[in-house]
Amino acid sequence: MTDEIPTESSRSHHWRRDLVEPAALFGAAATAHCVADTVAHGPDGPVLLAGSAAALLATAAFHTWWSRRRRTRPVPTAARPAAVPAADAPEAGRAPEGGTALWRMRTTVRDEPGSLAALCVALAHRHIDILSLQTHPLADGTVDELLLRAPAALAATELAAAATAGGGRETWLERADAHDLVDAPTRALTLATRTALDAAELPLALRQLFGRCTIRSVPARPARGGAAEPVPAEGMWEGTVMRLRDPSGGSITVERPYLPFTPTEFARARALVELDARLGPRVPPRSEVMTLPEGNAISVRRAGISDLAAAREMHDRCSPATLARRYHGPAGDADRYLRHLLSPRFGRTLAVHTASGRLVALGHLLWDGDETEVALLVEDEWQRRGVGGELLRRLVGLATEARCESVYAVTRSSNTGMVAAMRGLGLPLDYQIEDGTLVITARLAPAPAPSRAAGAPASRAR
Repeated sequence: MTDEIPTESSRSHHWRRDLVEPAALFGAAATAHCVADTVAHGPDGPVLLAGSAAALLATAAFHTWWSRRRRTRPVPTAARPAAVPAADAPEAGRAPEGGTALWRMRTTVRDEPGSLAALCVALAHRHIDILSLQTHPLADGTVDELLLRAPAALAATELAAAATAGGGRETWLERADAHDLVDAPTRALTLATRTALDAAELPLALRQLFGRCTIRSVPARPARGGAAEPVPAEGMWEGTVMRLRDPSGGSITVERPYLPFTPTEFARARALVELDARLGPRVPPRSEVMTLPEGNAISVRRAGISDLAAAREMHDRCSPATLARRYHGPAGDADRYLRHLLSPRFGRTLAVHTASGRLVALGHLLWDGDETEVALLVEDEWQRRGVGGELLRRLVGLATEARCESVYAVTRSSNTGMVAAMRGLGLPLDYQIEDGTLVITARLAPAPAPSRAAGAPASRAR
């Protein structure tokens, strides 16, 4: 603490103030006495004094009421900035009519103070509420990713125009849903937990992390021979394509036809892949008992590479016709087929075992780029007993949990068993026949419509 030492000038200042205050008091008293004496001795002196007192009291009461009214006045929900012309400003406190809709917006703004504020003001001018915001710094600007609640009547072009008016460029929009209301840290932790529990969750986690994108797993040794292009340990990323080293061998390619990936997104993807690599191969050890209509009890559980030997034995027991219906032709290289199908990197597999432990059926849910395929193989003597239909329902349930929009099955038009199983789902179905091959697509949920084209769907060629 600093000690203050009074100086000569400060002491003289105190003496002057002490002398001026009594002099002012005496002067005020003398003035008041003169005025009161003059008024009181006039013809209407008492009336004039009483009227002045009443006027002063009324003025004080009005001032008190006005001050309280200003303190309790409701604040408008969206204040109009001075830069917005009064004729174009929205009415304060007026709620949008016709409900609201959720949107995801990504736009690039200048990396300078006030750029985000200008964007927020432009959106608020159209009654658009910002629910969450993420920033992705770049070398020549900042990418802002926003979750918006806008009036339902507001079109995507109007939203983009509002962003442009606020200084945004390269704006991209798509409809959002309730799942997007989860904040970014919570979503990342949830995806990391799912990846830690199940190795098959990594492609899904990447898809949910980046939205509408295509995930492809490329093995280290492709089936057609040759060697895949090596990927460095830290991965590689350029524009809209990201390639990461697959912990189980090969590589994982993430691609989207819009929105170049940012360094922040690349770091998030690498973190999920590194987590999967540290934990190694894993399949949830969960088994459920199912009772068939005929009364037999069978168990259904997740399958993995450890079930390869049992799957080969089931292949040997299946007839050539059953294998042809499943693989759409001769299945001479069963080992190559089964290793791919049982790998958790390419999807999820359910295995059906009898009470004695024999494997009699396999159901596959395969991640095919940005689409999802279902496939069944049931041993001959266990066909037409409800096994395939129950497997298919469970696979569709897994696809629904993974937020897939649809699943499709590729089979022969003569495979009435698969057609009946798909119809038994009770879902809207689309049929497409090409050269004797039947593709049945089941729609699980309406797909969100992005404001830009998301690219052509991936090929279903096997």
